[in-house]
Amino acid sequence: MKKNIIRRRVLIGVVLVLLVAGVFIWRYLTPYKPEARAETALISAGGVTVEQNDNWISFEPSVVLGTAVIFYPGALVKAEAYAPLARKVAAAGHPFYIARMPLNLAVIKGDAAEEIIRVHPKQSFVLGGHSLGGVMASRFAADHAGQLEGVFFLASYPDEKGSLKDTTLSVLSVLGTQDEVVDQKSYNKGRSYLPGNTVYVSVDGGNHAQFGSYGAQKGDGTATITEDEQQTRTVRAMLDWLGNLRQSK
Repeated sequence: MKKNIIRRRVLIGVVLVLLVAGVFIWRYLTPYKPEARAETALISAGGVTVEQNDNWISFEPSVVLGTAVIFYPGALVKAEAYAPLARKVAAAGHPFYIARMPLNLAVIKGDAAEEIIRVHPKQSFVLGGHSLGGVMASRFAADHAGQLEGVFFLASYPDEKGSLKDTTLSVLSVLGTQDEVVDQKSYNKGRSYLPGNTVYVSVDGGNHAQFGSYGAQKGDGTATITEDEQQTRTVRAMLDWLGNLRQSK
């Protein structure tokens, strides 16, 4: 009788632990989903062909004019949420590949760019990402600098493992003035790991989340410009930077 009671209590304890773990996973690993604007941008149209597989989403322009772009999403943000940004860049002649990440965390698959590069041997690439995606992109770039022409950061920065200061890679860093997710102290420290010729662009009125299209993000500042305007300014900065890469060849 006593053994049955003990077993029952153990079973109840195990069930409670599993329930708590389940709630934790649901609460902290639930991803930000793409909004309607992003869903629309996933439809092939206007000279951009969109294709999806298990590992990435590709935006292929009808006429390729320059370097291709590989993009790592921010933590817990679905890859599809960056479709509007990707489409704008692709429409200007740059193939754009958004990497899909396990559990929507780039830290789990920091080498996602490797397969994209391998499958497209005739293309040259830049690699970058948003938030945590940028951190992991820089780590890959630090170890594979010879496979890339440049690295870009959207509301992001490198850590010591992703230091690019001793590489010859071209670097672009874009940050919104209303971003309250990026830790300013860490961001400033990250600048010490970048080359001296890094291009810094400040998006006046932009925040952290509006580089994608997934709604408000916890802890973020309030943007004073629209999502479309923030992405348009970001794309303009990226195209200027990519254009300089072409001219330097």
